[in-house]
Amino acid sequence: MFKSLTDNLSAVFNKLKGKTFISEDDFNLAMREIRIALIEADVALEIAKKFINDIKDKVIGEKVIKSVSPEQMIVKIVQDNLVAILGSEKSDLNLTVKPPAVIMMVGLQGAGKTTTSGKLALKLKKQKKKVLLASLDVYRPAAQKQLEILGKQIDVKTLPIIIDKKPLEIVKMAIEEAKVYDVLILDTAGRLHIDDSMMDELKSIKALTSPVETILVADAITGQDAINIAKSFNEIIGITGIILTRVDGDARGGAALSMKMITNCPIKFIACGEKLSDLSDFHPDRIAKRILNMGDVVSLVEKATEIVGQEEIDQLQQKVRKGKFDLNDLVNQLQTLNKLGGIASIIKFIPGSLTKKLGDGIQDESKVKKYIAIINSMTKKEKKHPDVLNGKRRLRIAKGSGTSVSDVNLLIKQYNKMSSVVSKLSKSKNKESDLMELLNKR
Repeated sequence: MFKSLTDNLSAVFNKLKGKTFISEDDFNLAMREIRIALIEADVALEIAKKFINDIKDKVIGEKVIKSVSPEQMIVKIVQDNLVAILGSEKSDLNLTVKPPAVIMMVGLQGAGKTTTSGKLALKLKKQKKKVLLASLDVYRPAAQKQLEILGKQIDVKTLPIIIDKKPLEIVKMAIEEAKVYDVLILDTAGRLHIDDSMMDELKSIKALTSPVETILVADAITGQDAINIAKSFNEIIGITGIILTRVDGDARGGAALSMKMITNCPIKFIACGEKLSDLSDFHPDRIAKRILNMGDVVSLVEKATEIVGQEEIDQLQQKVRKGKFDLNDLVNQLQTLNKLGGIASIIKFIPGSLTKKLGDGIQDESKVKKYIAIINSMTKKEKKHPDVLNGKRRLRIAKGSGTSVSDVNLLIKQYNKMSSVVSKLSKSKNKESDLMELLNKR
């Protein structure tokens, strides 16, 4: 998501790099190119105009700071504006009500409401909430069965399938059943387009249930049309938040920038994968950094902690503090990459300036698999003490792992680099800043 916008904005800022003074022509050209980048990314025209005007107003009134380059100052102003458009701060679900808190999921057919309902239920379950799922979609074949299957996959209770009942009748049963639950998620029916009958049904359901949250589920790849959909749902039904689905399949992402401004409703979550666990909190400040190719290390650490576990991370930190890092640790980290979805899924979290400095093998998915095979072909002694790996041992390992001696040599080269970083880091007082410095020197 946002790849095209990130690439285009990076190209604009690269033209300003190294300049101690930016002329009026340079600035106007940069603003024009940023405006084009926004429009190409499906940002609504009125939002793009407002964005550029806000930047111009701030730059004109900005005092020049000697320690900051003009390019850095413009990047900072663009970043602040992106955060403002995306919502300033993370917006949580409003669950501070007497149970059950009713969450009503709305949107067009095909946006992913049913799957997203399951993802949201799983997320709430992890927060120790007792959740009941109920399908009100009596029109789409097997829609209720689909939700039932999702519920079983995540061990969340679903309202039993009810045949020949209208949505409002099902709602009444769901409310009765949900009295012993913390949260009731209503998966409403969608249509291929917005129509009066659809909206009338949603208004009736909302009047009957008084939901604390009415969430619009919108498909990110619908581009500009997603903005019109959000506007219509908000004006007719009234929404409290937005979940964007299939953001991993949309390289533009401008709809996200526009939807918040058009509806004045926060984007609460983004669905960025097919797994039921692939529902992430929407942090405007972190997304703004990712758009500007600054990375999002905080989200990466949170993701790693959730998937890998805090205990394993703590063990690695203790080894780093002691300056100890052997090939057993390296293979654990490579396996962790696989758990996180591989390099492709985490590279977006890493600042653009560092991705080129991670080493030849680390960014190559196929080499990561080779490295794991190579380390698994070593003896316990060789993993613990890589310095014993002479030519004869490396040849044996290469044959045992189905790789070449050059692959083994490249792995050891990568390991030595990482080991050197760990060793220097263990002796430093300010580990975080020193780590960034070491990475930038690589």
